[in-house]
Amino acid sequence: MNRKNVGKNVTWGLLAAWVVHDLEELLTMPGWTRRHPVVPTTTPAQAAIAIGAVGAVVAAASAAGARTGGRSPFFQSVLTGFGLHSITHLAATAAHRGYTPGVATTPIVVIPFSAWALRRLRRAGVAGNPSPSALLWFPITVGAAHGLARLATRVRQNTAGVRAPAA
Repeated sequence: MNRKNVGKNVTWGLLAAWVVHDLEELLTMPGWTRRHPVVPTTTPAQAAIAIGAVGAVVAAASAAGARTGGRSPFFQSVLTGFGLHSITHLAATAAHRGYTPGVATTPIVVIPFSAWALRRLRRAGVAGNPSPSALLWFPITVGAAHGLARLATRVRQNTAGVRAPAA
């Protein structure tokens, strides 16, 4: 099999697709959570922090992919996780029986980009099959991002309530 590098449209395309998808989540989450307060979710501030934390991981993965011509196992795992996370959006929407943040771009950005990019990696002969342990990184990353977001907002609330001593 002829092994060649994939283009930047595949590697940096992951970051671009992620930005489009997560902008939808970021823009729609505050209004959606106000209309559906009984649905367990994060606050808008927590969502923004978690989205930023995951964005840092996706940016690092895209950079690793660009540096290695798509061969980076880290890049390939994040790309696979990005595609597979579409299942969570579709399942949440089905369970809610209506729109949930992120579902509008799932069938037009997440699924098509992920499938296209993985095909490009296979055609270039650089795609490995993600190990089962690599797929565990998706829930670990999301859980860590949400944990960081909750901690950051809690620290911010606690420090906002503390006044400096009078001089």
